Amino acid sequence: MKRIKKEKDNSERWMLSYLDFITLLMIFFLMMYAISNVDTKKSQALATSLKIGFNSGNGTNIIATSDNSNETSVVEPIDVQAAAAKAEEEKLADVKKKIDDLVANSELKGSISTSIQDRGLVISFNDTVFFNRGEANIKTDWQSKLVAISKILNEIDNYIHVEGHTDNVAINTNYFHSNWQLSSIRAANVVEFLIAQGSVNPERLSSTGYGEYRPVKSNDTIEGKASNRRVDILILNNKFKASETPK
Repeated sequence: MKRIKKEKDNSERWMLSYLDFITLLMIFFLMMYAISNVDTKKSQALATSLKIGFNSGNGTNIIATSDNSNETSVVEPIDVQAAAAKAEEEKLADVKKKIDDLVANSELKGSISTSIQDRGLVISFNDTVFFNRGEANIKTDWQSKLVAISKILNEIDNYIHVEGHTDNVAINTNYFHSNWQLSSIRAANVVEFLIAQGSVNPERLSSTGYGEYRPVKSNDTIEGKASNRRVDILILNNKFKASETPK
């Protein structure tokens, strides 16, 4: 008896073609979505790559290049740090000019100097301007000048350090037993005055006494000693602001 060969059922082959079509269609829409969300730089890079890939052997691009002469050129990113540093330099220079003008038109001329350093603007006072020899209380007659300087300090938001300095002549009185004490208390008194009379925000202020250990001139001469007996108001450059902000 002859065996009858059973034919394979192919009634569902159409589903394979249908699934392939659906898969391709999904890929197509995903590509369209991706292209619609790509940024300008990425699309330019893709176009360049395609041009290189489709370049014919004779050096002619199969993909035509468009004329971009009318397109707006890409703006180069601004160096934010450089711009901020420049603005800070100009601000400190403006404050310096205001202080210099105030000093030039008052009895303070010759007793106060200003200089812009890497750490900021330094306003340096000879100790005889605001203090009697060996004392730390601010002279009443000169307090109005310190108030005028406070108004300029209030025009900016920089941190401010008040630093006291002495010469190398030792002090030992009923009030101060070292130059450390004298320089520190003088600086603290200036800070308290700036807060109470000058309305400077106390959060911006700090005081430090260095005694005789940061001279600007040699203590071997009378003139050098006089220069070293000083109080400096440092307007800190904002590039160091992070070091002052509480963590």
